[in-house]
Amino acid sequence: MARKAPAQPASSARESAHVREHLGTPTDLKGAATRDISAAMNGLLADVFALYVKTKNFHWHMSGPHFRDYHLLLDEQSDQIFAMTDPIAERVRKIGGLTLHSVGEIAREKRVLDNDAEYVEPHAMLAELRDDNADLARRMREAHGVCDEHGDIATASLLEVWIDETERRTWFLFEATRTHPGANS
Repeated sequence: MARKAPAQPASSARESAHVREHLGTPTDLKGAATRDISAAMNGLLADVFALYVKTKNFHWHMSGPHFRDYHLLLDEQSDQIFAMTDPIAERVRKIGGLTLHSVGEIAREKRVLDNDAEYVEPHAMLAELRDDNADLARRMREAHGVCDEHGDIATASLLEVWIDETERRTWFLFEATRTHPGANS
């Protein structure tokens, strides 16, 4: 389920008024729409950063007989993942929201699990990334639902492209992790 931003205490409301004065962006979306869509998109942004780092980690630590193919596949996929970060953050700003400020905030918001193991089997790397991409596509669909609920066609449109790209990454990783032709592991 997409995240909704919690209500703010009075002291935070004063700080928010100050922030809106300096960072407010005009939008025809209602305040609830900005709040809900920003929360959903910031969650996705944290996940995208985490998935980017994990994909690069596996790219750097790939080994084995399929090294070149997997190394290049993960390099291509990490570039595609990273390319989403700026448009996601800028979309949040365009609708009047605030976006992530730090690595600490990314760590608190992300739902992609880290893998700090010194060695991971290549097949396990690809399977983990396959599952992470499938989860990301599901969370993007949830965010799309929030956008639909509030009539934010532009953010929904961006999400549609990213869902398609994420499904393509999932498909490629699925095919690369088959144990033999016809196996649907």
